[in-house]
Amino acid sequence: MMNKYAIAIHGGAGTILQSTMTAEKEQAYKNALQDAIDAGEIILKKGGTALDAVELAIVSLENNPLFNAGKGAVFTNTGTHEMDASIMNGKDLRAGAVAGVSNIKNPISLSKAVMEKSEHVFLAGLGAMDFAKKINAEFANDDYFFVQMRYEQLQKAKESDTMILDHTEDKFENGEKKFGTVGAVAIDIHGDLAAGTSTGGMTNKKYGRVGDSPVIGAGTYANNNTCAISCTGHGEFFIRSVVAYDISCLIEYKGLSLKEACDIVVMDKLVKIGGEGGLIAIDNKGNIELPFNSEGMYRAKKSSDSDIFIGIYK
Repeated sequence: MMNKYAIAIHGGAGTILQSTMTAEKEQAYKNALQDAIDAGEIILKKGGTALDAVELAIVSLENNPLFNAGKGAVFTNTGTHEMDASIMNGKDLRAGAVAGVSNIKNPISLSKAVMEKSEHVFLAGLGAMDFAKKINAEFANDDYFFVQMRYEQLQKAKESDTMILDHTEDKFENGEKKFGTVGAVAIDIHGDLAAGTSTGGMTNKKYGRVGDSPVIGAGTYANNNTCAISCTGHGEFFIRSVVAYDISCLIEYKGLSLKEACDIVVMDKLVKIGGEGGLIAIDNKGNIELPFNSEGMYRAKKSSDSDIFIGIYK
């Protein structure tokens, strides 16, 4: 029986520069990350499961309009919201995921319900919405998801007919990009791992585009034998590289440490194909890594024997 617990979270990666961040905004992000860590840690402190801790940490981030998930989800090309999320339990490899859902207050909780209350792993679109109604998931109207900053981003993206990866500063035309996803990974005192990820996707996205966040093995993966991973970045590349599972495999089959595995995948393999972003990782010994190959990543970590760390920039 292991008595140490640990949790890590992220709120997206990308071109996050200190030069474009006001002191007030920086503090708002730090407070939000602190709140999410606290929400997860309360569960872990009481001897609760990593799965519940991951869910509640992500719910906290989904409820905050600063992040591109839940309330702060970005607008699609047609002015709607399409949200994706997934969660995985390292103990038994059970997982749940949803893609292209609208008006769901907390997509991460719906993912958990897919895992616990259906015989499936992945539900999408209208079917996922039907399932949400059947289990009485919490819905929210369009007004709840209307965030002025996000709406302005959509108008800008439409003017230049580009897909914007997330809450970039006004200078996104200069090549700034941010990948707004939120996620959490945790290990509980029973030694069980869990991971979860939630996102609103890309501003101005079309054709029901889905990124890596709800894809088990790409954006989210947890296995008690190895590690728990939640990714944030340019989703297409993370899907093609099966990033989360690749890190687990390097640990399982090559005997690499968590840090070695993360460095190979994030700093070498992804960079070679042009995949920008990062991830949070925790192994079955409670080691935490927060690697990213972009300018910044909103991130935080805390364990039972260490103080909270909150970071934004490199």
